[in-house]
Amino acid sequence: MSNLRFGDVAARLEGHVALVEMRRPPHNFFDHTLIGSIADAYAALDAEPECRAIVLAAEGRSFCAGADFSRREEEDEFASGGIRKLYEHAVRIFEAKTPVIAAVQGAAIGGGLGVAVSADFRVVTPETRFAANFTKLGIHPGFGLTVTLPKLIGQQKAALLFLTGRRIGGEQALEWGLADLLVPMEELRDAAFALAREIAEAAPLAVMSTRATLRQGLADAVRARTEQELAEQLWLSRTEDHAEGVRAVSERRPGRFLGR
Repeated sequence: MSNLRFGDVAARLEGHVALVEMRRPPHNFFDHTLIGSIADAYAALDAEPECRAIVLAAEGRSFCAGADFSRREEEDEFASGGIRKLYEHAVRIFEAKTPVIAAVQGAAIGGGLGVAVSADFRVVTPETRFAANFTKLGIHPGFGLTVTLPKLIGQQKAALLFLTGRRIGGEQALEWGLADLLVPMEELRDAAFALAREIAEAAPLAVMSTRATLRQGLADAVRARTEQELAEQLWLSRTEDHAEGVRAVSERRPGRFLGR
């Protein structure tokens, strides 16, 4: 398998481990095309017999800072049906068969947190930042996070992140179970590849079978929940509070919300 490109996503196989890399630096803001490209890369690697594990990484300062609501195009995603397409591709990511280790540098925010949580494991650094900042934007959580985040860190901690929108760093993420390994920034990819190679050394059919059992029903749960998340996001996207949240985040100030 040679180097492959899927839009702004590159994939290459090194032995039994593939690197899938988002290439929208510096922040790797997403839309339905980027998530579709990740899903396409995963599907291609699922069909590659030599691939036994995937490292998901990103160029730039941030792993994935979610949607860029400061751009008019992001608001148009709601009107054009792009968010529905995005969630359809998100389900495809959860349907992938190959184990994924996310190498999370910098920020994984909003839907970017959803991308990180879709992986089986997360390797982080002290500089890593996670946030489910949806309520600060006057919007409902998405990307299936209302299923995946409580499953990973528990209902109470997930509720705390959702309702406050606060950020947590790599050390706290490790303590909470949101991350699996904490390493210095310069060792991030090496550590992610080491974990991927450890998985790849095990019997591949047994790994795939065990993973399928552990994740049984997860893609279906994400599919059902994103329908509910989308319905909530659609009406909230038309509120004054959402417009104010977008302004406040872009201006780096607290929102002045009026509940309308």
